[in-house]
Amino acid sequence: MKKIIFLTISIVILGTTCVFLNPISDFLADNITQEPELVIKPENEFTKKKDYLFVQRTNDFIPYSYQDLLNIVYTAIDNGWQTFTFYCPSEYENCLSDMELISNDNLIYTHINNYVHPFNGFTNIKTKINESGEITIDVNFLYTANDIIAINQKVDQVIKEIIKDNMEDYDKIKAIHDYIANNSKYDVERNKTNTSSYKSNTAYGPLLQGYATCNGYTDLMAIFLTKLGFDNYKIATTPNLISYSTTGHIWNAVKFKDEWLHIDLTWDDPVSNDGKDYLFHTYFLVNNEAMSEADKGETVLEDHNFEKKYYLEFK
Repeated sequence: MKKIIFLTISIVILGTTCVFLNPISDFLADNITQEPELVIKPENEFTKKKDYLFVQRTNDFIPYSYQDLLNIVYTAIDNGWQTFTFYCPSEYENCLSDMELISNDNLIYTHINNYVHPFNGFTNIKTKINESGEITIDVNFLYTANDIIAINQKVDQVIKEIIKDNMEDYDKIKAIHDYIANNSKYDVERNKTNTSSYKSNTAYGPLLQGYATCNGYTDLMAIFLTKLGFDNYKIATTPNLISYSTTGHIWNAVKFKDEWLHIDLTWDDPVSNDGKDYLFHTYFLVNNEAMSEADKGETVLEDHNFEKKYYLEFK
C-alpha cells in the first residue's frame, strides 16, 4: 500500500496596535461638544454583505459593546476600506480597552479576516487608538489590482468551461474542487523555507502557476464558491490546539443545502512519496463528525482542531 506523506501548512496574519497618549487631544475632546463626523466611503465590488453568528455587518459605526467593535471591524474589512476611523462614545467606558484587546489578539483579526472575500483580505492590519476616543484601522491588502484582474479573468474562463447550467450544486462544487486539485501541486519549497518562486500562498499560485499552500487552495476555492453564488468563509485552526505546530491550517466552509460543511483541498490533494498525483474526496462537503472520523485514519491529524466560538455555524 502506498504511503502518502501529508504536510503541515502555516498561515501568517499579522495585527499591530499603536496607542497614542495625547493630553492635548484629551483636552480638545473634553471641550468640543459636537460629535466627530464619520467618513463613510462606498463599499467595493467584492463586499460579501453577509452576516454570520460571530460577526455581523453594521450601518451604525458608534460602538456600545465589544460585539459592536467586532462588527465595525468586520464591516470595514468586508467593505474593502483601506482606512477607516470611528470614535468611542463616552457612554461606553471600556471601549478603548476592549479595542486594545481585539487589536492585540492576532487570532481575532485572523478569524474576522476569514469571513470576508479574499480580495478584501489583508496581510496585516494596524490599529491606532487615541485616548481621545479615536480609533483608526489601516488595512494592507494581500492582493494587488493586477493580481485580481488576472485571477478574475481565469476564474471566469474556467467556470465557462467546466460548469453547465443543468449541473446540480453538488456537481458544480465537486467540479471546482477537482479542477483545482488536478491543476496544482503543494508548494513544498514554501513549506520548507518560507520562500518560493510562486505566489502559492494566494489564489494566484494554484490558478495561474500550478502551486499552492493551504492559503492558496482555500482562497481560490472561496473565490470560485462566491462566483457560483455559494455562501462561504474560511476556517483557521487555532494553533494552541495543535500539539505539534504553532502555525496552524486553513480550509473552506460552505453552506450547502442549508447546512454548513467543510472542504479541505490541501488534504484532498496530498504530496506523495512516490511522485504520483492523488485526488481524494475525504474532506469534501463533510460535517464535523465526518471530518473528525477522517482525521482518525492511518495518520491521526490535528490540523482541524479549531475554536468553534469563532465559527459558530459548526458549534
